[in-house]
Amino acid sequence: MQFKVVIPARLASTRLPSKPLLPLAGRPMILHVCERALASGADQVVVATEDPAIMDVVAHMPVEGMLTSSEHVSGTSRIAEVCSRMGWSGETVVVNLQGDEPLMPPELIAELASTLSSDTDCHVATMAAAMTQWNDIADPNIVKVVMDRQQRALYFSRAAIPCERDRHSVEGDGVPAGIYWRHIGMYAYTAAYLRQYASLEPSPLEDLEKLEQLRVLWHGDAIKVLTVPQAPPPGVDTEADRQRVESILLQYMR
Repeated sequence: MQFKVVIPARLASTRLPSKPLLPLAGRPMILHVCERALASGADQVVVATEDPAIMDVVAHMPVEGMLTSSEHVSGTSRIAEVCSRMGWSGETVVVNLQGDEPLMPPELIAELASTLSSDTDCHVATMAAAMTQWNDIADPNIVKVVMDRQQRALYFSRAAIPCERDRHSVEGDGVPAGIYWRHIGMYAYTAAYLRQYASLEPSPLEDLEKLEQLRVLWHGDAIKVLTVPQAPPPGVDTEADRQRVESILLQYMR
């Protein structure tokens, strides 16, 4: 199937300034992300940024760079601008691959695009991986998702959901299989929904949890969830993350 990948990338990261341009195994991180997107089989890859320095770095890659507004408050709204300016048809499937995910398996990018196409009642799809440790379930830095029987999201939260009423401690194992799911922040959208999302009023839930995907559920729209047995390697948010990812990349190159 045909699909697009848009990589939102900005330099103004509070925890790790100039993150897309930081070196990983001798090359800027954004180039590794572009390679992952190209290897997924996408028919078009676009890097959306507000900074000419990122445009210069990706200029020699077989991707398109687009200077977007500096006023965007999220990667989703930045991608919506790309959809409008590209003139993509409403049914076009667009995958949002974050610019700090240099280890995202290309096959998962393609599978997520296919997942959205398989459910015509959903205009958004995302991913989740099984959770087996209570310490992770209780960690507010790990976002959880609860789904219905059709694998559509019911809710996302930083809290431990669903709540096992009779558990009195977060210690130990014994997590019921197939109940707890860790959200993985990669999304696929139809271009039509991206344009609609940009005009939707923010919800009080997304402000409370700091999770922008809750806007979709708040307005009554469905999110399809692709479940995978294991989460992909995490992205880069801190200098420690960068060093860890660089070590993995160097092992790949040996």
